[in-house]
Amino acid sequence: MPQELQLQVLPEVAGTADLLTQYVANQLKCPIRDIKHITILKRSIDARQRTVKVNLKVAIFFADEDIVHRHIGFPEYKSVQDAPRVIVVGAGPAGYFAALQLIELGVKPIVVERGKDVRGRRRDLKAINRDHIVNPDSNYCFGEGGAGTYSDGKLYTRSKKRGDVNRILELLVAFGATQDILVEAHPHIGTNKLPKIMQDMRAKIIEFGGEVLFETKVVDFIIKASEIHGVVVNGGDVIEAKKVILATGHSARDIYELLDRKQVLIEAKPFALGVRAEHPQSLIDKIQYSCDYRGEFLPPAPYSIVKQVNGRGMYSFCMCPGGVIAPCATAPGEVVTNGWSPSKRDQPTANSGIVVELRLEDFKPFVKHGALAGMEFQKAIEQRAFLLAGETQRVPAQRMVDFSQSKVSSSIPKTSYVPGTTSTELGEVFPGFLTQIMREGFQEFGKSMKGYFTNEAILHAPESRTSSPVRIPREDYTLVHPQIKGLYPCGEGAGYAGGIISAAIDGEKCAIMCVESMQ
Repeated sequence: MPQELQLQVLPEVAGTADLLTQYVANQLKCPIRDIKHITILKRSIDARQRTVKVNLKVAIFFADEDIVHRHIGFPEYKSVQDAPRVIVVGAGPAGYFAALQLIELGVKPIVVERGKDVRGRRRDLKAINRDHIVNPDSNYCFGEGGAGTYSDGKLYTRSKKRGDVNRILELLVAFGATQDILVEAHPHIGTNKLPKIMQDMRAKIIEFGGEVLFETKVVDFIIKASEIHGVVVNGGDVIEAKKVILATGHSARDIYELLDRKQVLIEAKPFALGVRAEHPQSLIDKIQYSCDYRGEFLPPAPYSIVKQVNGRGMYSFCMCPGGVIAPCATAPGEVVTNGWSPSKRDQPTANSGIVVELRLEDFKPFVKHGALAGMEFQKAIEQRAFLLAGETQRVPAQRMVDFSQSKVSSSIPKTSYVPGTTSTELGEVFPGFLTQIMREGFQEFGKSMKGYFTNEAILHAPESRTSSPVRIPREDYTLVHPQIKGLYPCGEGAGYAGGIISAAIDGEKCAIMCVESMQ
């Protein structure tokens, strides 16, 4: 059996096999020749002190031992071509992991996705970036893989109590992700690598008898005597099934409106909203690593910060080291920002959503919309930003210190946001209470991270799709909707997840409960 050891070493030791072997040999007081192989099991950065260290958990194989490599494979899938079927609405992580779980349990998934496959999505992403054209069914949020495919691929989650995180990570490795995601404290795949993984997941679903239908938008639910009987898709075609897993993502506003019209119970849900802040990555490295140059052995530095300002939480969200800001509108007449990083995180800028927690009482001006009040609040800010920036996919932008001083920036440098920016006083975009919290909050951030509060940082507005503004209720154990038998609200769009891993876990859970109800 290999010996396991916890270490804290300099970055160059962690990143150089010979130096690590020498260090381990010194720790164990044994000759280097006795160490046959070292496997890194876990890795994290400790930047709390002036000298940055790397925490490692390693397995040491000695000369007289066989090296055992971790085997990652697929569960035992069998053909479900002629099995009972379940409709899965949405081909994001919740939908695809639900579909794979259904196959594992012997049930046929029919995945219906309003958007295009990952290859087809690329043309529409190019159109929104270059030509400012928003395809409402194919964009950064809609299409194969959902919002996560072209929005960074972060795999870190705090939702370990919700399910088996390692199972999800190992499945992603089986589909092509590197084994580094099993090792890193904050694993990340990268937007450039996720599309191929999603394609391979789709291929596996189809190989074992499932179906994946693209450009197939659900326009109605067939409900009889408070029980789901199927869905109607664009063109009027009907797909019948008595079980539907609804995994549409946090931006499928038409689904919320459809449920509301049909008087299917939904609820307004608090969420968070703010801006996306971009700094030079070298500045964030300097702040986080307390050095002028991070060197080749440290990754681009992330940051995470939370403050209470006027009784509200203001915090960083979806921080993207070495990344870019992307246009994530899902309808003409609105602008929305999000961020992503390629797998190498090698871009010269760092960005993060900086958002403020909202409460249900904040939506009072939209109370006439009932459960959709938060969604209408969100939509109004996005549409206001669109008008202020010039009615294209350019976004309102302001230097950070200028924003805190209510001063229109005289110039905005070119940022990573490809459609471009318009210098705007961002106080015109947001309600007064939200503007005031952010103005004070950025100054508080600067007190904790010396150098963060600077006019080198450019704020892009708005960062508004942090989570769903609507919750679709479900029963605690069965996960079925309390009013509609056979309807399983799932993932981010239903208000039960917040990222790739938690969405995937929720997809599997819904699939398990769905099959259990069929037996």
